[in-house]
Amino acid sequence: MAYRIHVIPTTKRRIMRFTDGMKTPYGLEIIESCLSCPIVKDRLFCNLPQRALEGLDAISSSSTYPKGALLFVEGQEPRGVFVLCNGRVKLSASSADGKALILRIAEAGELIGIPGTIAGQPYEVTAEALEPIQANFIPRKEFLHFLRAHGEAALKVAEILCQIYHATYQEIKYLGLSGSAAGKLAQFLLDRIGSEEQKSEAVRVTLTLTHGEIAEMIGASRETVTRLFASFKKKQLIEVHGSALTIKSRTGLTKVVEA
Repeated sequence: MAYRIHVIPTTKRRIMRFTDGMKTPYGLEIIESCLSCPIVKDRLFCNLPQRALEGLDAISSSSTYPKGALLFVEGQEPRGVFVLCNGRVKLSASSADGKALILRIAEAGELIGIPGTIAGQPYEVTAEALEPIQANFIPRKEFLHFLRAHGEAALKVAEILCQIYHATYQEIKYLGLSGSAAGKLAQFLLDRIGSEEQKSEAVRVTLTLTHGEIAEMIGASRETVTRLFASFKKKQLIEVHGSALTIKSRTGLTKVVEA
């Protein structure tokens, strides 16, 4: 299968001109640099001491990418990592017959491509932009040197790797522990509930994935997911209005998983 990787460089100097009143690429709210990022404290990897943040900014190059752009593909030699400034990226793996499985969706503030970059092994997934994004690229050699020089950043990378492990475990739950497609979808929806809402019977969550993308995450067909959503709504287990989904019966979904 032939892949086309979109690389659309946008230097920091050019980004600064965009923020002076010109239209930004793809309508994005461009972040000029790590040092001026307004939400750096809310992001796990980027929330670093000033000296480390300056070092990170010095080795990063910022680019914007359109929806559907590939940052890297499964099996490609690791060039480095991407810090996702805004937007979402789909991380997926493919089989020899072309079937794709979404392992997780990376959100703004996440670091993409860490395992392969640190281990020096080919990227284990394909990273595709689900919407227009801005990302900072850090070459492998510079990134490893940065981690050696800044212990705080290395600890954050260790935490991120633990999160990747947890996400992989969740994927195994969908594919292996739930016997039916209904159980897999119910477990997927229950996993959208935040830790502070685990005891609530009715919970409202934001679901921005399409039925096709959800299908790729739980190992089902898009038609099956669409049918199950209709069934869950008919049984008063959920209510959907656009991207807003209300889990009306957490207990009911749990029974579907256990069935």
